[in-house]
Amino acid sequence: MSTETESTKPHHANEAIKANSRNLRGTIAEGLDDQSTGGISADDSQLTKFHGLYLQDDRDVRIERRRQKLEKAFSFLIRVRVSGGICTPEQFAVIDELADLYGNGTIRLTTRQAFQIHGILKGNLRPLVKRMDQVLLNSIGACGDINRNVMCHVHPERSSVHREVYEVACRAANHLLPRSRAYHEIWLEDELVGGGEVEEEPIYGQTYLPRKFKIGVAIPPSNDVDVYSQDLGLIAVIENGILSGFNLVVGGGLGMSHGNAKTYPKLALPMGFCTPEQVSALAEAIVTTQRDHGDRSDRRHARLKYTIEDKGLEWFKQQVEVRSGIKLGEERDFRFERIVDDYGWTQGADGLWSYVLFIQSGRIADRGDQRIKTALREIATLRQGDFRLTPSQNIAVCGIDEPSKAAVEEILERNGLSAANRQTGLRLNSMACPALPTCGMALAESERQLPEFLDSLERILVETGLQDEPISIRSTGCPNGCARPYLAEIGIVGKAPGKYNLFLGADYLGSRLNREVAAAQTPAQILERLDPLLRQYAAQRSDGERFGDFCVRIGAVT
Repeated sequence: MSTETESTKPHHANEAIKANSRNLRGTIAEGLDDQSTGGISADDSQLTKFHGLYLQDDRDVRIERRRQKLEKAFSFLIRVRVSGGICTPEQFAVIDELADLYGNGTIRLTTRQAFQIHGILKGNLRPLVKRMDQVLLNSIGACGDINRNVMCHVHPERSSVHREVYEVACRAANHLLPRSRAYHEIWLEDELVGGGEVEEEPIYGQTYLPRKFKIGVAIPPSNDVDVYSQDLGLIAVIENGILSGFNLVVGGGLGMSHGNAKTYPKLALPMGFCTPEQVSALAEAIVTTQRDHGDRSDRRHARLKYTIEDKGLEWFKQQVEVRSGIKLGEERDFRFERIVDDYGWTQGADGLWSYVLFIQSGRIADRGDQRIKTALREIATLRQGDFRLTPSQNIAVCGIDEPSKAAVEEILERNGLSAANRQTGLRLNSMACPALPTCGMALAESERQLPEFLDSLERILVETGLQDEPISIRSTGCPNGCARPYLAEIGIVGKAPGKYNLFLGADYLGSRLNREVAAAQTPAQILERLDPLLRQYAAQRSDGERFGDFCVRIGAVT
């Protein structure tokens, strides 16, 4: 039996990689110049995550390439950081251009309001990053053991203080960026700085964080960012039309591992109230506390949720208050009423229009009669307002004046998108991760499987009159939870090829986790289980009762 204490346990191998990386440089530059392979070294593939890049391969052709004694079909994914989810039409146009020029021709909107381009060959990485930089886009900190893209509610029509909240989110995001110049040296200047001391990382230190860190900012009554899933959640408190500050919730996180009871999804806990001016300092104190006390021996136990679980919320709060010099106030009242995007047209107090377009699983592509990519490219040429990536993998075109509104409507009509938002309440509340064929963690299909599964479920909904009922459903190819399945009323989590674990009973508004009710089920078996439950819900639900609440009430979740 081991007698090691937490302080004497050997660190995970990734800690040495980070410590010896010269602030995230490693041998990435040399690996890019190596023409003998389409990949990079295992150590460098850990470091490129901090630069927003994942090494992947096409798993659909792995077996055939192995048979032919060829290396894997390597390519890269780049995740483009978009703080608060807002970008200009010019920036969107460049992402569209790069997806065609260097990627697989599609754009993926992530559940954290970032762009992803898949299928980039190693030799195209530098030209792609340089082109992004020309329109002030980058992928710094989009992945890796640091703070990720900061999420923020995107619909300005919902609150007169949206811009102020958005600016708080952006300040926090910029404050928590790594200080290393490695990104600029490797990707933009094509040369390393020689000699002298490597710059310091005042917030992260030489080994950065034990694991990733996520921040989300919610503006009630919307909880579209799933604020309780965040390491640090900020809930805007608006009193008499003025932003008073934020309620802080800490220690959320949805990742887990099959068969490992020591890993589990967890909701963030309330820690207090702060003013807008205090957010960045408190965020830094929270990050540095996790930096110094998070588990560096076991990456499956390294998220902030486990640090707080092990040491206690009061201990954590005291650490944060001492480090920041800020005394947190008492949590203030708020109320969440929705998570779904406000699809279609809405008009703001300034007279400008916004249009939210439903995009299944966030995949911007031209498929059949629905030419989403072409339509958004044309809308971008109008150079009106901005493009906003929603936390539900949809896109909002905002700030459209009256004359341009008609032009947008014509573009949507011509590209087969006029009916894109006329979906069932289930589909409009659906999300999926990419999973196969590119994600190395995927155990089963997700994005490619979900539409067919929804088709089958929708037949039941139409028969029972539930087609307009908002029911949240989320699918992932593995238990890491990228599409936040444990906060869905129906959660489908990949267990093995063609097999999924079924979760039911979450609160629709994101304040209660669901529970596993069946393991290793085929899609057909899941449908067989959901069919009578949905019919019972249609017949027996109380007035205004949500599906997740109904599942709990009748004992479908134990």
